[in-house]
Amino acid sequence: MSFTAIAITGIVVMIVLMFLGMNIGLAMFFVGFLGYASVVNLKAAIGLLMSQPMSTAMNYTFTVMPMFILMGQFVFYAGLGEGLFDAAEKWFGRVRGGIAMATIVACAAFGAVCGNLPASIITMGLIAYPEMKNRGYDDRLSSGSLASGATLGCLIPPSGTLILYGIITETSIGSLFAAGIFPGILMALCFVLTVVVMIKRDPSMAPEGNSYSLKEKIISLKGCLLTVILFAVVIGGMFAGWFSATEAASIGAAVALIIMIFKKKANPENLKKCLWDAVRNTCMSMMIMLGAYMLGYFLAVTNLPQSLANSIASLDLPPMIIMAIIILIYAILGCIMDGLALVLLTVPIMLPLVNALGYGTVWFGVIITMVMNLGAITPPVGTGAYITSGALKVPLAKVFRGAAPFIIAFIIAFILVIMFPQIIEFLPKAIYGYIT
Repeated sequence: MSFTAIAITGIVVMIVLMFLGMNIGLAMFFVGFLGYASVVNLKAAIGLLMSQPMSTAMNYTFTVMPMFILMGQFVFYAGLGEGLFDAAEKWFGRVRGGIAMATIVACAAFGAVCGNLPASIITMGLIAYPEMKNRGYDDRLSSGSLASGATLGCLIPPSGTLILYGIITETSIGSLFAAGIFPGILMALCFVLTVVVMIKRDPSMAPEGNSYSLKEKIISLKGCLLTVILFAVVIGGMFAGWFSATEAASIGAAVALIIMIFKKKANPENLKKCLWDAVRNTCMSMMIMLGAYMLGYFLAVTNLPQSLANSIASLDLPPMIIMAIIILIYAILGCIMDGLALVLLTVPIMLPLVNALGYGTVWFGVIITMVMNLGAITPPVGTGAYITSGALKVPLAKVFRGAAPFIIAFIIAFILVIMFPQIIEFLPKAIYGYIT
């Protein structure tokens, strides 16, 4: 059997194991180890097993991820989402469907200090969904706006996907964070307009909203103050060059803990949950990284990545068409694979080809993050839809139907970013003076 056939067989086995319920990281690790042993030899595979996990886990660069995860947990248990939703509801509440719009805006703001999809869904679900339910909102609109809005945290910094992408491509995480801000805002605007269109087509999906005075609106902004301070310290300090991404993550975790104490939420039970959830999420991410690295060694010795890149590059097509094919591949894989695993598995294969086509590393990172966000609300996996269904006790089919119009918003935002790459590149250039 040729090396290419062995590599393809390994990938098929890995996908089957994932669908059978095996942990994604373990599936990649298992296939990578056995595949490397079959191509090289068992002794070499054991040697790799003895050295690779330890060297990966002890990489200083990886410390940025657990610290941002810990910061997100402190933010989650501090209850900052309540103030964000209250302010958004006061400003958007008068409009028909205003609470759904407020949910999207609050998800975007919460994602700016949390960056965790499940945390955003649970936080906003517990706050916003009862309000929408009591006021007669259709479950499709309620669940669809929540599941879609929560994906914004995967793009607006601090984004775990962009952090991981920056680590494996050795790209400035600060540049990636800056590049994700405007596309995230654009996507949030597209989601809000989607709510407007949905209600125009079917006014029964949401009732008229409540009216609030200007004084009430201004007072509600106090609920956003702590979030703004945390975002300014972490992201602003990084952009100003006061500290690195790793230092920013540590400072962010410390400030988030102070906020938690200030809001009197730092009781022993909450602190225990924060630390436990942070450890669990970090271990899950590290397991995926270890598995992806082991699988990467296997694929490297089979020369499959280079062969695939050469095959795509040899197509007699314009670079834009080839790029569209790559994006379509990501859109399909994003529907069936975990986002972190997809980045680790495919970026080493695709990035050299993307660079050869004349596209930048930062630009590509934001693009694939946007594409993978789409996978969070599309079947068969649809992580965001599943979490929303479980958190709100809404049938999964209804969540998918509610999220369907937001897929069009994803596509519109995506086309705009493709047509106008300055949306991604402007802020990194303005802050750092260059972009890779």
